[in-house]
Formats: sequence, C-alpha cells, structure tokens
Amino acid sequence: MLDLDVIDDPARAAVALDPVKRRILAELSEPASAASLAGRVGLTRQKVNYHLRALEEHQLVAPAGERRWGGLTERLVVASAASFVISPAALGSLGADPERKPDRLSASYLIALAARIVREVGALWNEARRQEKRLATLSLDSVIRFRSPTERAAFTRELTETVAALTARYHDDSAPGGRSHRLVVAAYPAPEPANA
Repeated sequence: MLDLDVIDDPARAAVALDPVKRRILAELSEPASAASLAGRVGLTRQKVNYHLRALEEHQLVAPAGERRWGGLTERLVVASAASFVISPAALGSLGADPERKPDRLSASYLIALAARIVREVGALWNEARRQEKRLATLSLDSVIRFRSPTERAAFTRELTETVAALTARYHDDSAPGGRSHRLVVAAYPAPEPANA
C-alpha cells in the first residue's frame, strides 16, 4: 500500500469521488471482504461487491488474499493507498494554471501554483514509481508570526532578494547534463487551529 497516490485520470477521480465508493474506500485501510464491509457501510454484500469491482478496475483497491469461513472462501481487498490527492490534471484544460493568472499577488495565483505543483510533482512521482526510482524533492514548511505589516514587507523584500541572489549564483542554463528545478516560495495567513 502506498502512503499517497496522486489521481490524474478523470475516470479514476470520478470513481474515487463517488460518495458510496469513497465510504467503502475509507474502510479499507486494512484488508476486508465484501461481507465484512457490508455491515460497516450499510449496504448488501452484492452492492458492496459491485462498488469493489469498480474500485479495483480503477486501481483504487488491490487484492489482499483470501479468508476461509466454513465452506466459503472470501476474497479480501485493501485500499491501494493510505490517502489520495486528485491532481488538477484530471480536469484537463479546466485545471488551474498559473500562466492564466496575471496577478502574482492574488490568492487565485497562489492556488494555481499549488495546483501546478500537484500536477507536475504527481506526474513525476508516478513516473518515478513506474521506473522504481526515487524523485529528488525539497520541501520547506514553516510558520512565521510578524509583529507588524511593516515587518512582513521587510521580510518579503529580504526573502525575495536572497532567493534571487541564490538563484543567480546556482543557475546555469548551459550546464551539460544539468536539470532544471522549479522553486516556489509561498506565504499566506495560517488558518487558526480548529480547537482555538
């Protein structure tokens, strides 16, 4: 079982988003049979089997063995991943694209950047997994509390200058065998904790 799977196929996304199939999928963090799932999700075994076939056809669940109950053999399945993310690639031309957002200071531009990250990294990671390779990435995540808007503006200016200087120092368009990497720096107000 993967810890995370990025769904980029529209049909696969539609199956994962179906309310009944999603509920069944959520119950499959451990192997289970249609009969054992039926009671948990409030459906007949036959209806659960129908939904499991669709989930398996779209590689959202995988076979996990068999279990004998008296004279019967139950087929067990398990979710193919612990969690899923639907890539904007599943939306085709409707997916968010930062190239179509001219205001680089807007929330919609930031969301489009995040969508591009999911789309690009998801595709790269899926391909790396197919080739049984690792994907080199770097993620930084931090929270900073500014004392004032003036300090936030000063931080923004200094961060921009520092990133520009680092980029200029290490970027080499003519490096033989070099590989371009996308760097995204984002800041937005951190949501209040749910228990606050």
